[in-house]
Amino acid sequence: MKKLGLLIAGLALSLAAPFSGAQAAGKTFFWVSHGGPADPVWTYFLAGAKQWEADTGNTVNTSFHNGDVASQQEAVRAAIAAGADGITTTSPDPGSLVEIAKEANEAGIPIINFNTPDPTASFDAYVGGNNVAFGRGWAQYLVDKGLVKSGDFVWMPVEIPGATYGVQEEEGIKSVFEPLGITYEITEATLDQAEVINRMVDYMTANRDKIDAMIGLGDLVTGSVKRVWDQVGVKPGEIPVVGWGNSLDTTQEVLTGYVNAAQWQDPQATSYIALSLAAMEAGGTPAGFDVITGALYEKDTAQVYDDILSGK
Repeated sequence: MKKLGLLIAGLALSLAAPFSGAQAAGKTFFWVSHGGPADPVWTYFLAGAKQWEADTGNTVNTSFHNGDVASQQEAVRAAIAAGADGITTTSPDPGSLVEIAKEANEAGIPIINFNTPDPTASFDAYVGGNNVAFGRGWAQYLVDKGLVKSGDFVWMPVEIPGATYGVQEEEGIKSVFEPLGITYEITEATLDQAEVINRMVDYMTANRDKIDAMIGLGDLVTGSVKRVWDQVGVKPGEIPVVGWGNSLDTTQEVLTGYVNAAQWQDPQATSYIALSLAAMEAGGTPAGFDVITGALYEKDTAQVYDDILSGK
């Protein structure tokens, strides 16, 4: 795991190096996210963008849109209208940025997709995880470890139903569960941490007897497991849990047994590399490739990611 982190860090630095001088300095890039500033994982994505800004001397205009697709579309169009040197953006919903990506292409502005992919849009490159593969991996983990079987029920809370990441993760999960006769339900949790906990507690209270496992389709829900379990009286490990793991809440939950396995996405490196690719293209060198990040970790390696998120 440490080697993976070093490889990604080295790649980020090598991509950024050519742009730390006069060639790219003074340019303006836009970093646009469907997430919210209250979501702990997005503080790490934002930190990566701010670090890149400090390292290169460029300006990075950042914005969060809290799952509001229209607001995010407007922000990307505003960046194009402003003559941005490069744009990095998540995809809030499948197909939602197809036309806007074309507009960036026509304007000759590099547009790099990060965190949530949409292969139907003409982005110049993608940096982040493969959500379909992640979903399939979570489901297969539960099956391979003997934690779920035919006839079982899996609860899958998500912050924003219908958002790209959840849709793609469900696609992967369904490919494993459906042939085995394992059923599931996706429930809405919102982007507010307190409300996430309240809704999860309510669902758990009403449905505890039928839940055989949980898959957290977002960092806020997976990072809330301990608080929810403690409130409703569920012991660590009593209900198997897998899902996202880009926060200190979740690394601690893995270390203490509340979560069996969690997905790391390299949030800081994702933003750093996405902006580096945008700068590379702004300098005249097309990207021509994607950068896929991520690793599934269990208790034996959770401390590695806990240290990264703690800044150690």
